Amino acid sequence: MIYTRHFGLESPPFTITPDTGFFFSGPSHQEALNTLLIAIDSGEGFLKITGEVGTGKTLICRKLLSTLDDENYVTAYIPNPYIGPMTLLLGIADELGIEYPGKLNQHELLKLFTMFLIKVASQGRRAVVCLDEAQALPIETLEALRLLTNLETEKRKLLQVVLFGQPELNARLSDPSIRQLKQRIGFSCSLSPLAPAHMSAYVFHRLSVAGYSGPALFTVTALRQLYRASRGVPRLINILSHKALLAAFGEGCHQVDGHHIALAKRDTESVQVRSDWARIVRAILAVAAVSVSALAWSVWS
Repeated sequence: MIYTRHFGLESPPFTITPDTGFFFSGPSHQEALNTLLIAIDSGEGFLKITGEVGTGKTLICRKLLSTLDDENYVTAYIPNPYIGPMTLLLGIADELGIEYPGKLNQHELLKLFTMFLIKVASQGRRAVVCLDEAQALPIETLEALRLLTNLETEKRKLLQVVLFGQPELNARLSDPSIRQLKQRIGFSCSLSPLAPAHMSAYVFHRLSVAGYSGPALFTVTALRQLYRASRGVPRLINILSHKALLAAFGEGCHQVDGHHIALAKRDTESVQVRSDWARIVRAILAVAAVSVSALAWSVWS
């Protein structure tokens, strides 16, 4: 990145790529990761993590996968599950390293899964499948997943599935046709945006990981405006911080202030839309307050 040397950075601190090296242990995110690790260790069949767009679901997914070592786990990661049942099962088989012939039906594939998972269990290992953007899973594909998790020994499930998705995933799982799956979700967590204090720590953490060791790079005013604009959503924090650093670099400044956050905000559509709505709501409330005052005056006069 062109500004890294200017600010004494070794790497760009605010990329939106889910890099586990930048994982920040905020309360909501660390709780979700801890819950997943404990639940997987206890052998739960289905686990669920939900959160709004940009709250860090994919990063937690990748952090989980990097934490599950190859000695004790075999893992599969499906980033885009908007696919049919057989395609999903084949994708999971590929990720787990299950060999299969060119042509086979679902029954034959499930038999191969069973043999593979029994072998993995006999080695004292666990098989874990992580599905990102799970709110896009078709109902029939969710049902195929449920059937896959039916594979078990007398003591535990042979396969564990972690669903990562937007809040719409909850509505999808409420479909009566897959109520059996919903009942099998042992643990679930919901990711929240960062609180103001945690957002500041998040910014300093990413700068530190990127190699920054100088005085405060963002002023108090800049951090306050950054929170107002991002509402603590990590992806928006990254986008706005990156653009603010570019703006400061363009002006030859070595510190980001409120002016640079304002420039970044002006260049970010998703923030502008929310700000416009906020202004509309404030205007409606102001009009309502005037109307109430006028009504009260007419009653008392």
